[in-house]
Order: sequence, then C-alpha cells, then structure tokens
Amino acid sequence: MKIEQWGIGLLLLAGCVVSVQAQSVGVLKSVQGSVGLNQAAAARSAYVGAALQSAERIVTGSDSSTTMTLKDGTVVAVGPNTTLMLTDVKFDTTTQDGSLILNLVQGSIRVVTGWLGKLHPEQVKVITPTSVVGVRGTDFIVEVP
Repeated sequence: MKIEQWGIGLLLLAGCVVSVQAQSVGVLKSVQGSVGLNQAAAARSAYVGAALQSAERIVTGSDSSTTMTLKDGTVVAVGPNTTLMLTDVKFDTTTQDGSLILNLVQGSIRVVTGWLGKLHPEQVKVITPTSVVGVRGTDFIVEVP
C-alpha cells in the first residue's frame, strides 16, 4: 500500500514538472556578465538555455546583456543596467494567437518581432514608466534612462 501511494505521489510530481515546463514562454540564447531572473520573489541564475516564464523579471548589471527567443520567434536583446518584466507573454502555436506585453522599467531593449508582430501587431506592446509603445514595425529599440 505504501509503495502504491509513493508511486502515485511520483506521478503527481511528474505532472507538476510537465505543467511548469509547458508554461515556458521562451529561452535565453545568450548571457554575458551579471544577469538575474526573478519570478514571484524567487531569484535564480540566468544561463544559456534557461526557460523563461510569463511575469518573469530580467535584470542585467553594468557591462552585462542577454538575448532571448520567445515561442513566437520574437527575439529580445536586453542591454546593460536594464530591468525588464515579461508582463504578459503567451503564444498558441496552433492558433497563432497570443500577446506580448513587456514592461521596461529601466535600460534598453531591442526587439525583432516574430509571428505576433506580423499577424497581430496590436497585441505587442512595450510599457515604460512614461508611455505605452504600440508596435507597428518588426525591429525596434526602446530606451528608458
């Protein structure tokens, strides 16, 4: 009986791991210098291949940068001394629907949009402390001092 309960517990745990992986919205493609990832007050190290989640905060130090590729093919390059929040990032590969809302607190980003920017540009936005940038192009830079 205990072995059966233990086995059921492992199956439930495996389901949780699959569920977390399914929520990935992208992956880090490059990391240089000091780059941190924070989600729900939990900090973790950034490394090439790290899966990104919606609502994740990316923080780069001076002389640091990172590049990520999101599920729709969007590439975001994050410059030094930057704080960027992946506020609402989702993409359904079947329907090609979703949203890409980034919150740039400080620093700079370069964005080359993927499917969302091409098919649903109204769903792509960058929020800064002083404005909301609606996207109508496929390659742009946003800087916040």
